Amino acid sequence: MNMIQMMQQAQKMQKKFKETQDELANIEITGQSASGAVEVICNGQGKFKSIKLKPEAINPENPESVDSDTLEMLEDLIIEAITSATDKATAQMETKMKAITGGISIPGLF
Repeated sequence: MNMIQMMQQAQKMQKKFKETQDELANIEITGQSASGAVEVICNGQGKFKSIKLKPEAINPENPESVDSDTLEMLEDLIIEAITSATDKATAQMETKMKAITGGISIPGLF
């Protein structure tokens, strides 16, 4: 295999990698616990998208006592915490990867 063929193959792989990353970013994967009382949605890259809580998750003995405003407030607080942690983790990963790559951006790594 000559150098031109290797470059063409590398370009095809890079294009396929980008297409796969885009496809994974658009997939929604749902996880549930407590018989569906807590539901979390992530994309195919494992990035958090949303959370839904049912009253039973807060007060299983008396779910009627939990109003929708309380559920929404808790969902918002959980979303904020997950987003904060994810942003910090991403920033730390980017810093470490730049140290390895010498600051060169490699598509698909971050």
